[in-house]
Amino acid sequence: MPRDLFSILSESEAAAALQDMAREIARHDVLYHQKDVPEISDAAYDALLQKYRDLRARFPHLKPADDPEERVGAPLASGFAKVAHDLPMLSLANAFTETDVTEFVARIRRFLNWPDESPLSFMAEPKIDGLSCSLRYEKGALVGAATRGDGRMGENITANVCTMADIPTQLNAPFPDRLDIRGEIYINRADFIGLNRAREIEGELPFANPRNAAAGSVRQLDPTISAKRPLRFFAYALGACSEAMPESQHALRAQIAAWGFRLNEPARLCMNPDDLLDFYHFMGSQRHSLPFDIDGVVYKVNDRVAQERLGFVSRSPRWAIAHKFEAEQAETRLTAIGIQVGRTGALTPVAELEPVTVGGVVVSRATLHNEDEIARKDIRVGDFVRIQRAGDVIPQIIGVIDAQSPTRGDPFVFPTHCPDCGSLALREEGMAVRRCTGGLICPAQAVERLRHFVSRLAFNIEGLGEERVRELWQDNLVRSPVDLFDLQRHAAALQKREGWGEKSVTKLLAAIEGRRVIALDRFIYALGIPQIGEATAKLLARHYGTCGTWRTAMHAADNPESPARRELESIDQIGPLIARDLIGFFQEAHNTDILDALEQRVTIQPYEKPTVESTSPLTGKTIVFTGTLTGMSRAEAKAKAESLGAKVAASVSPKTDYLVAGADAGSKADKARILGVEVLDEAAWLGILES
Repeated sequence: MPRDLFSILSESEAAAALQDMAREIARHDVLYHQKDVPEISDAAYDALLQKYRDLRARFPHLKPADDPEERVGAPLASGFAKVAHDLPMLSLANAFTETDVTEFVARIRRFLNWPDESPLSFMAEPKIDGLSCSLRYEKGALVGAATRGDGRMGENITANVCTMADIPTQLNAPFPDRLDIRGEIYINRADFIGLNRAREIEGELPFANPRNAAAGSVRQLDPTISAKRPLRFFAYALGACSEAMPESQHALRAQIAAWGFRLNEPARLCMNPDDLLDFYHFMGSQRHSLPFDIDGVVYKVNDRVAQERLGFVSRSPRWAIAHKFEAEQAETRLTAIGIQVGRTGALTPVAELEPVTVGGVVVSRATLHNEDEIARKDIRVGDFVRIQRAGDVIPQIIGVIDAQSPTRGDPFVFPTHCPDCGSLALREEGMAVRRCTGGLICPAQAVERLRHFVSRLAFNIEGLGEERVRELWQDNLVRSPVDLFDLQRHAAALQKREGWGEKSVTKLLAAIEGRRVIALDRFIYALGIPQIGEATAKLLARHYGTCGTWRTAMHAADNPESPARRELESIDQIGPLIARDLIGFFQEAHNTDILDALEQRVTIQPYEKPTVESTSPLTGKTIVFTGTLTGMSRAEAKAKAESLGAKVAASVSPKTDYLVAGADAGSKADKARILGVEVLDEAAWLGILES
């Protein structure tokens, strides 16, 4: 019903319309949150909810018994306890081309400093399209199960997992006293068809695909529902373990099978990139004949010692990668091009599409990246376009189907002013992005910054979605992150607001109170400083240790000739451009005022060093590497130094403790001698590591 027709509705008609929309919204909430089978796109859901709100605003006294504004998600969202993973459940980096795979192997050889003639084998395994799960065993008995969650914390699904025949409640001996088995919960394709047929007979909507069916089935509050679903489990890795693990990935798979688990088969031991690609093409040809869905192949370095040397980067292991199958494509019409304004003021074009199913998912929006991409592909409103889900995840437009049609519309003209605040949107020379110059007066930027602050990798405050944040901001209750931690004083008023209730307010305030202690790296990331992502925030936290030390150093670095500026730019992977954005953040008085206020309301924990550092001679030392090392690559040497508590810098300064100089050391060695920095040759460096 168009919004302008609301005004002609009678009160009884409005009450009936509100009740119908409330029931429909409740149904979609259950489909999305509880059953993992969304029926409509996010945009369509938002439009339905906005339509409900518009009608409620015209008839504020007509409140349905099941008011959507008093619900937060569906029951499942609060039905599971949280479980911390002893070892993070990391995601895998992706490869999409054969070049990506050969570069992955070459990158490993460079890191390990292994020449081409040195043996380097890999286990290649099918990548199951399911729900990741970690199982905890003590004395061989199953004592817990959790989803991946955010990698650090997952949902406790123990009761549901205990109903699955594929998961042994007691391991076959011998076994460690304590270990975590990791794998994938999935549903066979034939079982999925049978499940959907049964749902249709019962008058229920079918699941969209096996992955959604598996996720929705295992995340049921009632374990008897999970028990009726044909859930299966493949095991493929270990998490924490009280004993030494097998020496190879191949041997680990055999051990996992001996404990009583099913493995993701077929798998193959590969000796070179050609072997990996042969297996990839073989699995691609067999993909649709397998009894379960796969979306690619996983390659893992076979040697466990090499895995430990390679370690991890950011949120994925260096020793493994997922080679994804080519994305499925579809054709549809582009109905509009919208502009989204991000927290840094970036204007991002988004394609609005006639909904179409791609790879089992309904797609109604796709990214257009930037104005150059629109011009390069000559994308216009009204075009029929070919879309795909990149990596089977992010929808994107591949191209226009009939670019020569004489009936096409006019080329898209990118806006020169912000659609939210009207401020000028400028594009700096050499940059692909156009940014709003409105800054703090731009509501889109303000809301996006707040959303970033409460996001999963930052303060992780549940119950503060986009609509809630926008509402609090528009009503002047939360204008900066500081206001979130003072929201308790408005509790009574919040409970009386339309769309809020005692239960939802109590839950939100409890979530905020539970986040008054935060790690330094997450705090830095939460501030939303341009170019400071999760990995860079960790680098800063590791280098400076405490929030006070970091803040003092950033203010001192304002002077381009200061030792603090040289120290900042010498941090490995942080150069002049990142330093410029960091210093720019601290040059704004309102930013430092917010930092002062936040430090009065939250406890910022110092960077937590690995436990091995307590006995390491490198703890707290600053090291610079130069020249060519023969025993290990410089990348591995840097990673090893950091794992032992050292700070790795890119240039020599008076604060440098050691310069590790390989062959052809160059000017850094000369500067170290002038400054009196101790220079270690490779033999001395390896001697420290052995000690």
